[in-house]
Amino acid sequence: MTMTPQRHSGPGTGRTSEVLAPSTAPAPRRRRVGAHPWVMAAAVALAVAGAALSLNGVLRGWAWYLPVLTTVFVVALAMAVLRALRAQPFLVALGGFAALIFILTFTFFRRFSIAGFIPSGDTMEQLGRYLRRASETVLAESSPVAPNAGIVLVTCAVLGLVVILVDALAVPLALPATSGLGLVAILVVPAMVKPQSVGPWAFAAAAAGYLMILACSQWFAPADRTTADTARNPGQFRRAALTGGMALAITLLLPLAVPGFDQGTFPQGSRLNPWGSSTGLNPMISLGNSLRSPAGDGRITYATSASRPPYLRSVTVDRFDGDSWSPDDRDPSRRVGVGRMDTGYEIVADEQVRQVTAINTGRFTSPYLPAPYAPDSVNGLAGRWSWDPATLSIKGVDTNSRNQQYVVQSTAPRLTPELLSQSTTAVRGISEEFIRPPNNVPDIVRSTADTVTAGSSTAYAKAMAIQNYLRSVEFTYSLQSPVQGGYDGNGLSVLADFLSQKSGYCIHFASAMAVMARLEGIPSRIAVGYAPGRSTGGTVSVPGQGALTEYEVDSRDAHAWPELYFQGLGWVAFEPTPSRGMVPDYAAQAFTPGGAGTNENNDDLIPSNAATPGATPETPAPLPGLDSAGEAGHPLTLPLYGAAGLLVLALIAASPRMVRTGLRSRRLRRAPSSAGNTAAAAWAELRDLATDYGLAPGLSETPRHFSGRLRGSGALGGPDNADDAGARAVASLTADYERQQYGPPPGHTDGAAAAGAAGTAGAAPPSAADRIAVVQASLRRHSQAARRLRAEWLPPSVMNRWGRMVTAPFRAIARAAAIPAQAAAQSWRTVRDGLRRLRQG
Repeated sequence: MTMTPQRHSGPGTGRTSEVLAPSTAPAPRRRRVGAHPWVMAAAVALAVAGAALSLNGVLRGWAWYLPVLTTVFVVALAMAVLRALRAQPFLVALGGFAALIFILTFTFFRRFSIAGFIPSGDTMEQLGRYLRRASETVLAESSPVAPNAGIVLVTCAVLGLVVILVDALAVPLALPATSGLGLVAILVVPAMVKPQSVGPWAFAAAAAGYLMILACSQWFAPADRTTADTARNPGQFRRAALTGGMALAITLLLPLAVPGFDQGTFPQGSRLNPWGSSTGLNPMISLGNSLRSPAGDGRITYATSASRPPYLRSVTVDRFDGDSWSPDDRDPSRRVGVGRMDTGYEIVADEQVRQVTAINTGRFTSPYLPAPYAPDSVNGLAGRWSWDPATLSIKGVDTNSRNQQYVVQSTAPRLTPELLSQSTTAVRGISEEFIRPPNNVPDIVRSTADTVTAGSSTAYAKAMAIQNYLRSVEFTYSLQSPVQGGYDGNGLSVLADFLSQKSGYCIHFASAMAVMARLEGIPSRIAVGYAPGRSTGGTVSVPGQGALTEYEVDSRDAHAWPELYFQGLGWVAFEPTPSRGMVPDYAAQAFTPGGAGTNENNDDLIPSNAATPGATPETPAPLPGLDSAGEAGHPLTLPLYGAAGLLVLALIAASPRMVRTGLRSRRLRRAPSSAGNTAAAAWAELRDLATDYGLAPGLSETPRHFSGRLRGSGALGGPDNADDAGARAVASLTADYERQQYGPPPGHTDGAAAAGAAGTAGAAPPSAADRIAVVQASLRRHSQAARRLRAEWLPPSVMNRWGRMVTAPFRAIARAAAIPAQAAAQSWRTVRDGLRRLRQG
């Protein structure tokens, strides 16, 4: 109720008497929503969709971007509609979640939902399948990965949640600057994974959206703590554009002076692993990381009775959907217990070769067990293990391969070219999944297979033609070419690029031969494991076998090779990768040249016709300043890197000073027509100057009291120096601010202010910037060296702001958590008081 004076005529007098009476206040008008929800939604959607552009290169191609764009804008639009209808912030966020669920259901599970967008039980079942697919992709493939439905679903869901997070920070929590954390979370992924990092277009789009969020917050909901930073400021857009341009320039220029991703923590083609380096072979075919690892992790030792070290086969990859190869574990058909195993098909070869291999896996950690093919039995294992009758792959039921010591007995037919050439019987008893070629095979793959096998009449002749073609001088082995060329993976598009570029590593050669073999009617699959290893120089005693030569392999020996099926002989391994592994005797031809290779980890593999060598020392790492070949690098490389590092450190150290200087310049650079804003800005600068020199204003302190305390504190030269230029400047700034805020003082004039006004009556008053400079010079002149250093390089006014920005999300969370806590406490007090009254009554 507001009390206002009401005038009534008194009886018998001509004067009016004033009586305090309640006035009827007009009903408050409902504030129009206006364009704020729509503009903010557009800004958030632009920022998130722009940041998502950086995921190109993490995901192959652009087919994934349309679902992402749809998800982002639908969620943002739904929240804007609810906010325009004046829904509570909690309901707006809840509506965003509902919109995200509906659009994901409509995009990915339309056939398994109610009315095309409402989730059902079938939707949940399909969701589980998609999430497993996404998990396999994340664990298995190196960037860029094929955008299968699972990984695109997860990407859309995460970006939709980021939209909700950014909107919540920018609008209901009133932390628009902190909303950039959501965008950073998106940009971190390509920055860590892609050799090209975020890219200029994605950064520019994300920065534009972020600046729009800040501008929208200031335009529609300006901070009222100081009029120095009001909304609709003519210079606000100019400053935002300048800041964004400088940030973009630094982002584009700084990487030129920083070492690339060819080596170090995130080598090209690697993926970020927050749990440390893997010590086991990834069973999903992503071998690039293991091969590019400079240190051999996951060391395995084994001793064998074979005449030469065998390949260790970990898992068979036989399912190919066109996007990628993956293992079909066939869990329902797996059999528990590996004491006796059977291939399940007839072997008609006259001679069988039996061998015994004792294996110690050490720190190698995988659900699959490495073993020579084809195992008959495995003894000495800890835990429960199962095997697949179709592939003989061994997988742990309740354990893994770490620290396992076991003995494998394996049997395989003694193969010869003549025997394989005679295998012309139609294939029987093999699952269709090993024979069926993938859909949408690129023309280059099909035409290459037809050209290479032209004139070959038998399956063996076709297999040899494909192997000889891939091992010819046209192809080179390279770990880096697929990364640099953007085809580091195992899908059909990657295979087409590989056949065009003719450079890659084992997975590319094995995939090419397996796909081309299926196109020619030969069943095929890919085995993943380890190429033959190096001798350790020691022996291992195995019961019934005596002392067997010991070999070792590690992650650098990770390998993939194709296996082709021949009726009556079973699955037969081939070696199409040049300069890797060993070509079997039945597939070796003296006239077949090997392609050039760039693999430095294969130099000490044992050739097929050599005796067992002694231990081979590891190749020493190149010295600093030398490239991988040991040649001297550019003489300016190290100085440039050192200078770049020093520059970055200098920028970090000088950033508080630069921020403080920029803030002061922005405040004092005012147009003459904005006198009120100039007075407020100068007063804000005076308060920050006092804070920097240890005289921070109190929260409830009036401007006049603060001015008097500053002038009397001695920071300007002592309490007796009331006529000092610094004290007069403080008094003048205080008078200007009071006049701007409250109007002319009612009959009371501060003495110093009056003196300052009298002293300048005959001349033009100095500008606010000049008076601030006088105060700053006086504070610097009358302070100690340590305080001066702190005020200039670590100003408390800036450091306090940064501290508040960092802790703002935590304070918001604490405030949000305090509401239910207080409600719970109030409820408990009510219940407690009620129980007490019941006992007393």
